[in-house]
Amino acid sequence: MKKPFGILVQYLCPQHALSRFAGWMANNRWPWLKNYLIRDFIKRYSVDLRLATRESVEDYINFNDFFTRHLKPELRPFVQEKNELGCPVDGRVSQLGKIDRERLFQAKGFQYDLTSLLGGDKEQALPYHDGSFATLYLAPQDYHRVHMPFAGTLKETIYIPGDLFSVNNQTTHHVPRLFSRNERLVCFFDTEIGPMAVILVGAMIVGSINTVWPQHPINRKKISKQSFTDNPIYLERGQELGHFKLGSTVIILFGQDKVEWTPLLKADTDVKFGQLLGLTKR
Repeated sequence: MKKPFGILVQYLCPQHALSRFAGWMANNRWPWLKNYLIRDFIKRYSVDLRLATRESVEDYINFNDFFTRHLKPELRPFVQEKNELGCPVDGRVSQLGKIDRERLFQAKGFQYDLTSLLGGDKEQALPYHDGSFATLYLAPQDYHRVHMPFAGTLKETIYIPGDLFSVNNQTTHHVPRLFSRNERLVCFFDTEIGPMAVILVGAMIVGSINTVWPQHPINRKKISKQSFTDNPIYLERGQELGHFKLGSTVIILFGQDKVEWTPLLKADTDVKFGQLLGLTKR
């Protein structure tokens, strides 16, 4: 398949250098610059600041502060029943369904594997063989905080360096193994229904991936693990897990016969943080 020009440019351009520059711009506190960036973004993507806890452009110290804005809590009620999985983000379903042994569906003609996605450890991939996955894409205008779809205890995180291809409908259809080649942070949880993994995938011009727990310093040239076995962190369903500073995608994994996704959800379905994503199987 012939790749579009925009995809070819991403193969050739200095992805990490561009992302560092974008991060610098987004962190800049010069009032004239940050106000211009925020207003231009609002106009370009039709952002409604009335949904945010701070409704004025001047209330944000820089673009990143605006980009990671909090929403008014009453606008996103979270599912309440014990067996319900809540959507962790505002965004759109890229794909969701069953994992075929250890193969996940990316787009027509493209699949990728669990072991690569989780950093190359076959043992860590085993609990999710023949399980369930959901890939949720966050568009630029979306709320960019990530919440727990189900209550769990954090056991380990793995930072995996990689490329920074942009993540959108075009790249998922033209970049093989997109999610297992981009930079990402894998968070492993123990839950009432077994292991759950929440993977935050980076992308072009993503400033950083942040979590609500302290992270060890990251060497962006090698895989790094952080264990929480001695000091486990318990997060309730709906509690904030982390956020993106520009970008990108969240992938959720469960084991075999543990969850059933809501039948109304399919590729390209818009979703909101807190709505029903699926039901647990007990």
